[in-house]
Amino acid sequence: MLLTGKVAIVTGSGRGIGRAIARRFAAEGAAVVVTARTEAEIGAVATEIQRAGGKAAAVTADVSRDADCEKIVRAAREAFGAIQILVNNAAMYGPVQPVEKITPREWDDVMGVNVRGPFMLARLVLPEMYKQKSGAILNISSAASKTAFALNSTYASSKAALEGLTRSLAAEGGRQGVRVNAICPGPVTETKMSQDLTRQFAAYFHSEGGELLKRMIEGLLQGRPQTADEIASAALFLVSDQSSAITGQTLNVDGGMIFD
Repeated sequence: MLLTGKVAIVTGSGRGIGRAIARRFAAEGAAVVVTARTEAEIGAVATEIQRAGGKAAAVTADVSRDADCEKIVRAAREAFGAIQILVNNAAMYGPVQPVEKITPREWDDVMGVNVRGPFMLARLVLPEMYKQKSGAILNISSAASKTAFALNSTYASSKAALEGLTRSLAAEGGRQGVRVNAICPGPVTETKMSQDLTRQFAAYFHSEGGELLKRMIEGLLQGRPQTADEIASAALFLVSDQSSAITGQTLNVDGGMIFD
């Protein structure tokens, strides 16, 4: 198994991509801290992992709150010891509106979850990783950071900022045994975020949501959406020793959507 003896924090892991990553890491031997805002969801994921013979602990937290970030890291250490892996997956999309209709509060809310949370958690785990001369941080970005889509300025800006943070952290940690990378998923239609967005865009454009999504997917080289398990496979690779020479990179896992 690729992650035997490792301790991993996976934020936003109550459902969707985060859940798939937590389950995959546990199946590969990691002790996983499952964390998100919804207690019932993370409890179910932790129980699922434990029933399969893995190790997991659930921590209810909002990564936009400094105290909650500290709570996550403290709980991980108390449950399993030193932390070797951090996956910043928790995210919110924000308003599906043009810039002039977005409030500063809405902007700040998205940045709080998508950028400040990863920053806070990284600064909390890095001293320990530097001390042990090893560690992997993986940030889940989005194809939205590299494409020109209307009505997603908050989300796209936050994910572009997250990729900038990824590169800076990689530069700082490279000589200290810590690797930092990011993944840009394409459309993962099974997730609640994707389904909610399909409805919101359809409402905004007064059109049928399925048709909008179909046209976007037809533009992918593979002609199909990605699955949460496919994103989890890429995540496993990037935090394992199989990618020991890879840091500061953003991997597109998008079926051939973007080429940057």
